[in-house]
Amino acid sequence: MTSQTKTLSNLLEPVAGCLTLEGAQQLVELRASPDSQARIDELARKSNTGEISDSELAEYRSLVSAGTFISILQSKARQMLKASDAA
Repeated sequence: MTSQTKTLSNLLEPVAGCLTLEGAQQLVELRASPDSQARIDELARKSNTGEISDSELAEYRSLVSAGTFISILQSKARQMLKASDAA
């Protein structure tokens, strides 16, 4: 985990504490729409091949950041659900 990701995780801890079990389950099941995933895949390909424009790179970085944000919340939601199952 990078220091940036760790800091973001720490900042999101109070948000995760606001989740209900139902909300946590919905968050765990959250996936990008097919159109959104196709755009992310296209930008990733362009980035990897060096064909990406400056505006596309900014968009791609924003999407990656959003994905990291969502992934951290999903991890916290999984932990919450696991703890409730153990109780």
